[in-house]
Amino acid sequence: MSSVLLEPPASGATKKGPKPLTDGVQSKGILFALWSFVTIPFLALVAAVPVAWGGWLSWTDIAIAGVWYVVAGLGITVGYHRYFTHGSFKAKRWLRVSLAVAGSFAVQGNITQWVADHRRHHAFSDLEGDPHSPWRFGSSVWGLTKGLFHAHVGWLFKRELSNRERFAPDLIADKDISRVDRLFPLLVALSLLTPALLGGLVTWSWQGALTAFFWAGLVRVSLLHHITWSINSVCHVYGERPFEVRQGDKATNFWPLAILSFGESWHNLHHADPTCARHGVLRGQVDITARTIWLFEKVGAAYDVRWPKPERVAAKLLKSAPSR
Repeated sequence: MSSVLLEPPASGATKKGPKPLTDGVQSKGILFALWSFVTIPFLALVAAVPVAWGGWLSWTDIAIAGVWYVVAGLGITVGYHRYFTHGSFKAKRWLRVSLAVAGSFAVQGNITQWVADHRRHHAFSDLEGDPHSPWRFGSSVWGLTKGLFHAHVGWLFKRELSNRERFAPDLIADKDISRVDRLFPLLVALSLLTPALLGGLVTWSWQGALTAFFWAGLVRVSLLHHITWSINSVCHVYGERPFEVRQGDKATNFWPLAILSFGESWHNLHHADPTCARHGVLRGQVDITARTIWLFEKVGAAYDVRWPKPERVAAKLLKSAPSR
């Protein structure tokens, strides 16, 4: 599929036509940083088992890593995704800024570019123009193998940036979000170094700082990376499709990822009803992100939440739910 596309002009469009899908390639500096923040934490993740077996894992490390995983993970799912990308609810300013900062701690890119990429994905899901469809290279075994790698991580290294003026003009115009974007490098540094500081202070040792940096910094970032990216790859190939989605869209529900993804892997319903604040709408579908939004609503920080309506869910539910 081509990476630079223009939609056909709609009736009554101006002579200039719609803005292009993409806006140039990543700079060499950003590409170098991307390689670093993808490969180094991944190498730490690979080394995690032998390091843990060697005794370099404590309950302090687990606690710090767990807290940072939840904060950064919900920053992505509640903030970057359901709030900023899809407007599933409205938020008070303090919550809005907090979610933008928490999502930045996941080290998945600044919020405006993340949102632009994801809105573009929904506009062209599994069709030409989708930045990370696993069906890009066809449905053969080799094509899907290549496509799964592309959707999971490969697209990050060979992409033209989604046009932010087209897909995220609201965030560009938001002074708070622009400030968070500018502070992204500092927030990345805080995300990696603060766990080390906490580990050192709790254990009062350099070893405690080092192991906390390893587990709550590098390993935590890489694990969250791959859980998030699995929604782009696995959840467009394997799993159940109980809800009707747009023709060509292959989003699935993949239950094994439900807990670690905070409910994001109920991906089929999300593509059937993108602005819905809850993705796990069927019996037994745990959706931690939706429960978190519910808590924010209860304390008055979130409002006008777009909860699922039973009649809408029933209308989109297929009579037969094929799985792959």
